[in-house]
Amino acid sequence: MSDNERGNDDELSLPKATVQKLINEMMPDDIACAKDTRDLLIECCVEFIHLLASEANEICEKETKKTIAAEHVIAALKALGFDGYLPEVEVVLQDHKTQQKVKDKDKKSGRLENSGKTEEELLMEQTRLFAEAKERHQTQHH
Repeated sequence: MSDNERGNDDELSLPKATVQKLINEMMPDDIACAKDTRDLLIECCVEFIHLLASEANEICEKETKKTIAAEHVIAALKALGFDGYLPEVEVVLQDHKTQQKVKDKDKKSGRLENSGKTEEELLMEQTRLFAEAKERHQTQHH
């Protein structure tokens, strides 16, 4: 791969503070990690991300999809032989889906709460909208 093809690769990096925190959490207290070792770990992580993203992209393209989904990443992990990561990844994915459902529910209920209308006013408006839709439907089909 030429330098031009890799253009954006050099721009991708991981936050050094985050990586340092992860390293510190995993290392025993009596062992330190040198800066060049941390930099090497960051490079390895970036390469892993590129490998996984590339494989997930290929799987996505084979399915003629335009967006890489979590399922594509899971399939890429399997294809690349990283099955050992799957249990943790699937737990994280399930947690994410659950959190997303809660957020979506909160947004929907928040819209109603923030509308400034009482439940009775909202019900009246809904009834009016249904009546209008029914009338439009009947007019279009007669």
